[in-house]
Formats: sequence, structure tokens, C-alpha cells
Amino acid sequence: MTLEELNALPAEEAWRGLERCCGASVWVDVLCSGRPYVSMAAIREASEQAFTRMHRDDWREAFSHHPKIGDVESLRTRFASTSAWTAEEQKGAAAADDATLAALAAANADYESRFGFIFVVCATGKSAGDMLELLRARLANDPADEWGIAAEEQKKITRLRLEKLIG
Repeated sequence: MTLEELNALPAEEAWRGLERCCGASVWVDVLCSGRPYVSMAAIREASEQAFTRMHRDDWREAFSHHPKIGDVESLRTRFASTSAWTAEEQKGAAAADDATLAALAAANADYESRFGFIFVVCATGKSAGDMLELLRARLANDPADEWGIAAEEQKKITRLRLEKLIG
């Protein structure tokens, strides 16, 4: 869709479209209420401003809108609205062998147990092995530091998805 088309959408449709970019309600609210946008730079700026309004529960909400890295089944079911984007983002995991997928699942479980949210990484351009290495390395992080890292990864994903939405 174009920026003009996004601007013209009824509020509910705009909400659904923008929620595909970032699942945090506060982020979607800010972006929806800021319409109409005069340029891509303006909507990017609104996105950055929306991030500054997000608290831990908002980040957790955003994180919950992602499948776990390598979780092919949830890509097909729970995350159907973003499955095309997510499949492209996680194509490195889709090509992984069973042993790597099993290692990703185990490391994901360890990560979620340690930090209380799923492992969030901008997976675009990364192989399953790359993501597994990152996941294992981030398991050693201090929880406060990991929140910041996960939030930055969410921002990267959101920026890419906003570009895909308004292509």
C-alpha cells in the first residue's frame, strides 16, 4: 500500500495494518492518531516517538506478536497475519536441519525462562546458526541489559516491516 492509501484507511483497517509492523497497542495508537502522514520520513519519526512512550508491558506486548525463532508451526497458525513477512525474515531458520531447530527450541526455552519473554532478533539475513549463536550469547546478558537489546531488535523489525507495509 502507499502512504496515501494508509492515510485514507478507516481507523480499524489502519490499526490492523500497522499492528502487523509492531504489536504494541501504544505504538499502533500513536501511529494511527498521527495520520495523515505527509512523507515516509514523517511516519518514521512518528514510529520513533511511539517507541519512547513504550514501557516494559508494551515491549512485552510487542514481543508476544512474534513467533519463536525456528517455530515453523506457529508461523502457520498463530502468526498468520504476518506469516509472509516472518517467513521471509526467518528464512535462515526455515532452512535449518532438525538438530539446529532442536537446539533453537531448547535455547529459546532457556531464554524465555531466564528473561520472561521470547528471544527477539532481527532475523533478516541471518542463518539459523547465526541466530542460535546470538541466542546463546545473549543468554549470558544481565536481564536489564537484555531488555534494551531486545527493544532495539524490535525497533529494527518494526522499521523493516513499516517499509514493507508502505512499499
